[in-house]
Amino acid sequence: MGTLKLSGVKYTYRNKYQTVKALDGVSFEFLPGRFYAVVGRSGSGKTTLLSLIAGLDVPTEGEIQLNGVDVKSADRDKYRLEHVSVIYQSLNLLPLLSVIENVMFPLEYRGIPKEEARKTAAAKLESVGMDSGKHKRLPSMLSGGEQQRVAIARALAAKTEIILADEPTGNLDTENSLNIVRMLRDLAASENVCVIAVTHDPAVAERADVVIKISDGRIEGDAVT
Repeated sequence: MGTLKLSGVKYTYRNKYQTVKALDGVSFEFLPGRFYAVVGRSGSGKTTLLSLIAGLDVPTEGEIQLNGVDVKSADRDKYRLEHVSVIYQSLNLLPLLSVIENVMFPLEYRGIPKEEARKTAAAKLESVGMDSGKHKRLPSMLSGGEQQRVAIARALAAKTEIILADEPTGNLDTENSLNIVRMLRDLAASENVCVIAVTHDPAVAERADVVIKISDGRIEGDAVT
């Protein structure tokens, strides 16, 4: 597992009325086996940061490197497929596929044989507390907390070095929120992956290994560990 390094990352976008510096010189090094919480007000640049790390766009200036390779110059489709998994707030579970088929989907997309994909998916579902009795259910038959567990299992099954979570507890009650946060932190350590969560939830920040506060597109002060 490698290191994710941001060096002087800037991102500027223009609309009809103004030019906006969404990120303004962000430098940081993310390590495997750690759970990071990125916090800040709406419009501070958190979501832009997540998007750039996910390879959905590239910085206007600066570099994002994984294992010493600049993401800007890499095959970004391959980067997203092999190195980064994203857990979206909306979860993006496929409604007509069963729980286990949702987790298998990215594996089969990468050409992994169906039976191998099924075994891996079942193991990851078990690791997040989804017993086999629920593997054949559709996402709509699950609670919000259970759907979030499926999304996490799908990210883990992809065996990427980085897992990005966009407001992972945004639609959950307090009990389920605490369970999901605990799970993400434990999985970062046990799977030796880098987990980065963008959040407004104090419960996430309180339990993260490292808290990064962003304000006006810049990291504010030192990261809190």
